[in-house]
Amino acid sequence: MAVLLGYLLVGALAGVLAGLFGIGGGLVIVPVLIFVFSQQGVSPEVLTHMAIATSLATICFTSLSSIRTHQQNNAVDWPVAAGLSAGIVLGAVLGALTAEQLSGPALQVIIGVFALVIAAQMGFGLKPSPSRQLPGKTGQVTAGAGIGFASAIFGIGGGSLTVPFLSWCNMPMQRAVATAAACGLPIAVFGALSNVWIGYGNGLLPEHSLGYVYLPALLGIALTSVPCARIGARLAHQWSAAKLKKAFAILLLAVGLKFLLSNLF
Repeated sequence: MAVLLGYLLVGALAGVLAGLFGIGGGLVIVPVLIFVFSQQGVSPEVLTHMAIATSLATICFTSLSSIRTHQQNNAVDWPVAAGLSAGIVLGAVLGALTAEQLSGPALQVIIGVFALVIAAQMGFGLKPSPSRQLPGKTGQVTAGAGIGFASAIFGIGGGSLTVPFLSWCNMPMQRAVATAAACGLPIAVFGALSNVWIGYGNGLLPEHSLGYVYLPALLGIALTSVPCARIGARLAHQWSAAKLKKAFAILLLAVGLKFLLSNLF
């Protein structure tokens, strides 16, 4: 019961963050699931892969909810989302295949470094100066491939990469967040399906797993992340998120340091 309650709380927080920042919620889901799975006695060889795969699966639901709310505000740039998504599909599959080749501790170190980078970006308000226009279709597909590849390894919806990229290309922030939410759906779908296929039949996985996706966690997180993503998306169109970003940066700092210290020393 306590584990299910934990999944519900994680889903609520991830949902709000997904809608508010367009980040998909994976930066919260993955670290928490790694901790929960370790407490459940899941094999260290697969628990990090399970956390990433389950995170991507939950983002499928969160993205749909967030996209719907952003679209009601006519904020999604669909032509740009389509251009990026063409590359995202390939990148997400390649990222999942690459993650399979890495050990659990190595993945945790990579995620820890990424969490520290995003913490610095959010905490200090670092963002690229809007200095150029969006590239053509080829450039968008290339950028999407890179975003999809990294996102599938980190178990995120890609917003923490897509939003800075679109902002750098002079897209207004609210429109960038909304478009990033739309791009998060193909990342999550193809990343999750790849992990189902790659992990299928692995004897180290616990019961109720579909490949690397752990279904009880998926259900618990999806139940609360979907409605809470709508709340976060509404907030994104109503008020500044500066203070929330700093608080979230502190959380990511703690997560990043924990993963690095646990696996490097």
